[in-house]
Amino acid sequence: MFKFSSKEEVIEKSIAYWNPGKTKFWRDSGIDLVIDKREGYVIHDMDGKRLIDLHINGGTFNFGHRNTELIDTLKIALDHFDIGNHWFPSVARTALAEALVKVCPGFDYAFFTPGGAEAIDVAIKSARYATQRRKIISIIKGYHGHSGLSMATGDARFSKIFLSDRPDEFIQVPFNDLAAMERALSSRDIAAVILETIPATYGFPMPHDGYNQSVKALCEQYGALYIADEVQTGLLRTGEMWGWQSYGVQPDIFVNAKGISGGIYPFAITMLTKRTGAWMEEDGAAHISTSGGAEPGCFVALKVLEILKRPEVRANVQYLTRYFGDAFRDMVQSDGDVIVGLRQKGVVMGVEFAHPEGAVHASRALYENGVWAIFSSLDKRVLQFKPGVLMSYALAEEVVDRFRVALPRMRELIAQAPSVRSAA
Repeated sequence: MFKFSSKEEVIEKSIAYWNPGKTKFWRDSGIDLVIDKREGYVIHDMDGKRLIDLHINGGTFNFGHRNTELIDTLKIALDHFDIGNHWFPSVARTALAEALVKVCPGFDYAFFTPGGAEAIDVAIKSARYATQRRKIISIIKGYHGHSGLSMATGDARFSKIFLSDRPDEFIQVPFNDLAAMERALSSRDIAAVILETIPATYGFPMPHDGYNQSVKALCEQYGALYIADEVQTGLLRTGEMWGWQSYGVQPDIFVNAKGISGGIYPFAITMLTKRTGAWMEEDGAAHISTSGGAEPGCFVALKVLEILKRPEVRANVQYLTRYFGDAFRDMVQSDGDVIVGLRQKGVVMGVEFAHPEGAVHASRALYENGVWAIFSSLDKRVLQFKPGVLMSYALAEEVVDRFRVALPRMRELIAQAPSVRSAA
């Protein structure tokens, strides 16, 4: 299909024509991955190297790569539909919106976009409309995407480079600090607080007991709305359909992306109530997304929801939660010089290392031993460890075996590590 003589040629041309920074970073890190064949939770390098995928691109491949049910669904949809026309009602969009409202208690509307960053923009716009306030609170080292409004809520690493940090409108407070949250809200001019249910790029630090509920209560006290970013915690990954259900909080708005696409058709959702979606009554074209709610993607998303409702899928998540939790607690006991903790809610996991950049070296050691898992960009002590919800028992056991085999190499790389390293 494509004419490249070698992996090295792809890498050199990626530097020349695609993204020099990303490509050079991974090459210089000893991870010369160019993904070729992929199926289920296994990917293959162009040179044939087999890797078990625990990165799953932030939950995009929650069901694995090229899930056969989703592929078949997409093929059927493409026999009859194209992306459609966003100006008009459609059977596919209406069916998906109704299905989402039924599995999202407390919500009335589903708004569709092609990706999570735009979905966050819709959430912020909706909060501003509903409250007639402008300011947004997010957490320090939070992450909500890379478009205009979503980028302003995230870490300065992603906003300052584009002159998009806007501290007058986008206020940040430390995670798990309710006193700081209340100080920020007490100005009574805040439209919304936006929180990842568990902050992913920050390394999955777990909310303190009652934190999410207390933030929601503070929002209600000071007239702000609560936006839940469920891009990496939705779709059964915490053990419940939506992560906010796991923490007993009812958002005013929430966003999901990545996994709802099935990894095969770009898709994202913003769920709104009558109040937060009232702008659509005034002007339904106030936010236009030409590819939002593309009709083949609606079919795929409907199949994603159908699969997640199966009792055996929930049971599998419960098994994986226990199995990996037990395995890493054992490693903390036996290999505490390297691994010092596990942050876990369902199959949302962060493996914490003793070395300040231990997860960077762990990522390379695992890559060399047939597992791909990525470190957290904003806390390099923590390895993002994200099995998909359909992962088999046998593959889970192989992951743990390979992780244990990689531990000596992790020690070696950590011992050789320089004190400072560039960010990915």
